Amino acid sequence: MTLDAFLRLLKQNLIWFILFPCVTAGVALYMTRNEPSVYKSEATLYTGLASGYSLMSDRQGNLPDRSSSAFDNLLTTLNSKETLLQVGISLLTDHLRLQQPDSLVLGTAGFEQLEKEVPLDLRLQLIEHGDDPVSLRRTLDSLSKTQSDNPIKKLLLTSNTYYSIQRIGANLQATARKNTNDVLLMEYESDDPAVTQQTLTYAIDILNKRYSLFKTSETNSVVGYYEIKLKKAKEALDRAEGNLRAFSIRNKVLDYDEEARTVASSREALNGEYNQELGRRNAAKAAVDALTQRMGQQGGVRAANNDIGEKQKRLTDAENKLANARAYGQPKNVLVRLQATVAQLSEDLKVSAQKYDAATNSAESVPQQTISTDLLAKNLEYEESSARLKLYQKRMSDYQAKTNAYGPLGSQLRQLNRELGVAEKEYLALLQSVDQSRTRRQDVAVGGTLEVLDAPDFPLVPKGSKRTQLIIVALGVGLFLALLLTALRFWLDKGIHSPEQGESMIGMPIAAVFPTVTKPGVFSKATLGAQSMFEQLVNAINIEIAQITTKVYPPVITVFSIRSKQGKSWVVDGLNKLYSDANLQVACCYPRQTGKEQRELKNGVTYFPYTVRPDFMNVTSVEYLIDAEQGFEATQYDRIMLELPALVNNQIPVYLLKNSAMSLLVVSANSPWSRIEKQLLSLYVRVTKQPILTVLNRVEENYIDMPGRADAKQASSNPDRSFQVQRNAL
Repeated sequence: MTLDAFLRLLKQNLIWFILFPCVTAGVALYMTRNEPSVYKSEATLYTGLASGYSLMSDRQGNLPDRSSSAFDNLLTTLNSKETLLQVGISLLTDHLRLQQPDSLVLGTAGFEQLEKEVPLDLRLQLIEHGDDPVSLRRTLDSLSKTQSDNPIKKLLLTSNTYYSIQRIGANLQATARKNTNDVLLMEYESDDPAVTQQTLTYAIDILNKRYSLFKTSETNSVVGYYEIKLKKAKEALDRAEGNLRAFSIRNKVLDYDEEARTVASSREALNGEYNQELGRRNAAKAAVDALTQRMGQQGGVRAANNDIGEKQKRLTDAENKLANARAYGQPKNVLVRLQATVAQLSEDLKVSAQKYDAATNSAESVPQQTISTDLLAKNLEYEESSARLKLYQKRMSDYQAKTNAYGPLGSQLRQLNRELGVAEKEYLALLQSVDQSRTRRQDVAVGGTLEVLDAPDFPLVPKGSKRTQLIIVALGVGLFLALLLTALRFWLDKGIHSPEQGESMIGMPIAAVFPTVTKPGVFSKATLGAQSMFEQLVNAINIEIAQITTKVYPPVITVFSIRSKQGKSWVVDGLNKLYSDANLQVACCYPRQTGKEQRELKNGVTYFPYTVRPDFMNVTSVEYLIDAEQGFEATQYDRIMLELPALVNNQIPVYLLKNSAMSLLVVSANSPWSRIEKQLLSLYVRVTKQPILTVLNRVEENYIDMPGRADAKQASSNPDRSFQVQRNAL
């Protein structure tokens, strides 16, 4: 919609834009006739949420500022149902103890309303059972939370008095000062100045108590949680230390790592000594075998040799016993006895050797004696080495057993140390958390209260009345409703309101726009606009006819409409009048309505009625359409105006339209233009290939382009050019 069309629409509905604001403003004026005075009390609180210093300030220096969420929690606490209920209970406690109105506590109107809300017997009963304010307040709190209904519960929860949580919550406002969350601005409005101040005072006091309580209880739960966890962590740490201590006692381990290294190094050294001793024994064994082989060749000394072998065996056993006794730390007397035995056996062996030497003492046996001496020495060396090897094997077996025992002990010890480390770390972490939570609790206890910068004031002067503002708002609401109804009317109306809209909906340019002419004989804007439009329409028709060269004379101008009562006859009469004034012979053919119409000559125009017969679609010419007794002769006329019946309930004369010079589509702005109109118009366009001019009838005068002042005077000087009232028949 263009701006011009919008302004015209507003002008058409000007009455609504005047009526609705007046009605809404009148209603607002009437409703606010008894508007009570409103008093406002203000207070300022310092919260310290954003920039206040506390015990946690140094630790939280680099943490993000959470003052916004803390401030939201503060406002949530203030607006909670329980806070508002406690404010109402505190206020009601003071008022119930009054015997008469007091301007500093409760005014006359409020006192009278309280007497109506609380029956006298209940009031006396409450005062009797609660002489002091604390007891009375406790009783009121209990009554407000009972499951059964009572006047006190109704007064606090559902009424519209000073004590209702709905009224307190609606009139209590709390906001942060601009650009900071450190300062809280609180306001309360009421029609009683004393109630206003007291309500705000109680709201600040109860908010302070509940906010501190919530913060303290929150930190207490955190501290308790961490203390329980710390106690469990200490028990786990003690249990891990006890397991490690029991492991050391059970396995007699002072330092596992040091002892394991000592056992490993000792075992390696023992392996080296064992290998060296094994080499010496093998060497002695080889020497003994070689010397024995040489001595075995002499059979004479066998007996002496056997004796030496026997004594040598006995000496070996004695030496083994002595070595074992020394290795296992036998008593000294045992060692002395074994040493004496070894010495005695050594002397016996020497004696046997001397006997052997004597037996073999000959000139050629000197080498044999030397061999015997060497054999004896090697046998002693072999026996001594064998004894030492057995001792080494015993010690190696002991070390192996100790190594086998130390193997699984290492994994157990590592597991115990790991459990001890984990328990210690958890204990230290929880110890730090407990310290932080305790510090936080102390911080909340120190800085959890709100400081009152400006106490609630006692309002002496009421606020300015909002009556004027409400009336202005009501005017705006009325204008909005008028605009809304106009828009709805425009959107829901399927009619054509303007030429621009008509061109958009019909899909054809508008050749002429006619207003509604109700008084054709009176000089008015509508008659002047209609005269001007008829002149322009005749010009358009003449131009279209002049462009046609293939049609026979006279030209047939077909006037049609989709629906009835569009104003076709009125348009035809206007065109006939202009053609008659131009001395043209015009024949006007129109359909009968009553069946009694006959040919007539009127104002220089011959009117021929015709009957719409069942074969109307097969009519080929105007002569065939008019009855023979009418005496119609087309060649006698300069123009033939053919008015067709409405297409919505009649046939389209296909063959007749082919002989038409042009067509005029008459559309009334009051009628809708929907799917059926578009469909019938498309069929008509397909039938006739000739020009079609669209005429928009009964348009609001705002859309009519009026002629100039000079043209208007000239047109009004000719009274014969007046028009009839628009006919609604066709």
